[in-house]
Amino acid sequence: MSRRGALKLFSAAAAGAALTGCGLSSGSSVPLSVRPGSIKPVPELEGVPLTVGSKDFTEQIVLAYIAEFALVAAGADVRDLSNITGSASARNALVSKQIDVVWEYTGSSWISYNGKTDPIPDAIAQYEAVRKLDIEQNGVTWFAPSLNSDNTYALALNRENADRLGVHTLSDLKRLGQEKPDELSFCLESEFASRNDGMPGVAETYGFAVDPGRVETLNTGTIYTATATGKACNFGEVFTTDGRIQALDLKVLEDDKKFFPRYNLAVTVRVDMLEKYPQLEDVFQPISDRLNNQELLDLNAGVDVDGRDPADVARDWMVKQGFVTL
Repeated sequence: MSRRGALKLFSAAAAGAALTGCGLSSGSSVPLSVRPGSIKPVPELEGVPLTVGSKDFTEQIVLAYIAEFALVAAGADVRDLSNITGSASARNALVSKQIDVVWEYTGSSWISYNGKTDPIPDAIAQYEAVRKLDIEQNGVTWFAPSLNSDNTYALALNRENADRLGVHTLSDLKRLGQEKPDELSFCLESEFASRNDGMPGVAETYGFAVDPGRVETLNTGTIYTATATGKACNFGEVFTTDGRIQALDLKVLEDDKKFFPRYNLAVTVRVDMLEKYPQLEDVFQPISDRLNNQELLDLNAGVDVDGRDPADVARDWMVKQGFVTL
């Protein structure tokens, strides 16, 4: 399932991230320099060659640079291989030792990489389950979880419509459908509109009907603007850490029955890598502890709304948090 590929792509391809006949290239140097801050040099990581990868959308690219700056401060010899096209390609790059470190989402591995059809609603239980599964079956381990960062699906509407319709949770859509069925109009991606873990499942779980005549199938970027104007639809499919939610002042409906899978962040490496360098946990856990949905919204908005380079956004955040210095 290409759920993550649906997010807005960062338009400039990172150097060295192109696919070739022999696989991924060796990567490029870290684009900006940093010095240690609260992340101090780690003797065991001094000069250790580590390649950081990412998928090909804004949040992943920013997170890759955050990881790179952290590892540089710790003393590693870091290469940048961010912006790998497609979630499966990024995962394969990790397993095949073309990259060593990548931020990952619990839901992506559970559903997309491991083919599980029943997500676990509790974030901790989902993290532990996917970690155990990946260790046993794929030689990949997870650490430094950020359980307050959940980039999952949601439905949103503009503030005017939220006030006018009086909806705050997905459960409110059942009442709205009974009282004002014409107001249940949706802007969705084609995949989300038809998948069981998308709109059909939402409607079944929350007990409302979706009229195909009131569904507009659009691409991701258009959904945000269409939802903000409220002309093509009242409700739009969004991702919960997308910076455009904040920029367009959209109201995200609470998933009060916890239908959508958890997409919590954690760092993934091969099992042998963490066994050899357990110090990586100490480097990354403080970063994960600072990340949450609001921080990710701000980071993503810096790129997608303000038009800044993701490396600059990542470094500024790391400096602000005190993890590195200039």
